Amino acid sequence: MNKLSLRLVAMNFLEFAVWGAYLTSMGNFLASAGFAESIWLFYAMQGIVSIFMPALMGIVADRWIPAQRLLGLCHLFAGIFMVAAGLYGMQEQPSFGLVFGMYALSVAFFMPTIALTNSVAFNALTRAGMDTVKAFPPIRVFGTVGFICTMWAVDLMGFQGNSNQFIVSGVLSVVLAIYAQTLPACPVSKSEKGASIVQALGLDAFALFRQKRMAIFFIFSMLLGVSLQITNGYANPYITAFKDIPDYASTFGVQHANILISLSQISETCCILLIPFFLKRFGIKKVMMISMLAWVLRFGLFGTGNPGPGVWMFVLSCIVYGVAFDFFNISGALFVDQNTDEGIRSSAQGLFMLMTNGLGASLGTVVAGRVINNYVYSLPQTPVEPVIEGWRTSWFVFAAYALVVLVLFAILFKEKREAESMPKA
Repeated sequence: MNKLSLRLVAMNFLEFAVWGAYLTSMGNFLASAGFAESIWLFYAMQGIVSIFMPALMGIVADRWIPAQRLLGLCHLFAGIFMVAAGLYGMQEQPSFGLVFGMYALSVAFFMPTIALTNSVAFNALTRAGMDTVKAFPPIRVFGTVGFICTMWAVDLMGFQGNSNQFIVSGVLSVVLAIYAQTLPACPVSKSEKGASIVQALGLDAFALFRQKRMAIFFIFSMLLGVSLQITNGYANPYITAFKDIPDYASTFGVQHANILISLSQISETCCILLIPFFLKRFGIKKVMMISMLAWVLRFGLFGTGNPGPGVWMFVLSCIVYGVAFDFFNISGALFVDQNTDEGIRSSAQGLFMLMTNGLGASLGTVVAGRVINNYVYSLPQTPVEPVIEGWRTSWFVFAAYALVVLVLFAILFKEKREAESMPKA
């Protein structure tokens, strides 16, 4: 791995370490703080800000501020607000408004950085004459390693149920804000003369919807994005709920839910490396269909497993998550990069984020919150057996949704001819 790749590895490691510090354990903290019925709102906020912030920051990066500089500025603000949320959350009875407000401001600046890191990496690799389809996945895999590292750190330090996880995330965000200023420079568009208002604002990325194939791709990206945050928000509280059943109280999964869930991210590290082969061999349609099928299994196995004799189903669910997430998110980002012009690539990556982590994830977390509040949190929490059954019903509802999306995508999305479908090696 050359020097450039190592620099991009460090960027990806820190980027996802920031997210991993709280994404899978935040639901546990919120439930212990008395905010159980508002878990969906915290995760929905990530989606709500992704509706406009990644696209807006992508436009800024394309037109005015180099992407690596903007990445640092976003992380600086994200880190400051996340540390503030963590400090407020340490009170014995934390204020919902203050914790949520600081958290919302933090994720508003953090969510665009996912697309910005892609833009920085793709730009640097392209300018170095490297094939992004081959070079990017081995770099991106270290983002997942960073995510796993902070998941384990938060678990082993006993931060799963408190707001210290926010402080860990905020500090790492500030570190990345500083490091981002040393990353390879990204150009901004200089072709403003004679440009239309749409072009000047970078909104020409939305013209991709005029292409039927791209429009269908983005619409299904949104529909698949519905699934993205459901297990992040609710897997930890679900597994932890088994603690009130004596047969499961001392199991490893109940005691260390974050470490068990981290098998999902470990699976990601392996699946990322499969993407170049699968994209070139099967094309984007089949890769997306594989991802959708994996989401069906992800949810279905969660609904049938338990932390005791059925823990193998949890483990298998975590394994297929790597396919579900990577074959959608990473392949989708590569597909967008290879099917858009250089002048709008940052904007196009922001648009992809808008459809997936914005509209899709917002819709998914709102609906998931209603489903789980209805089947789980509306019930008396004792005895616990009906609560667990409510959790299982919820997972089966999510699995059925993913199956419907798979069938519709198989019917409606048309693959280009093989020669056009993906770039040559």
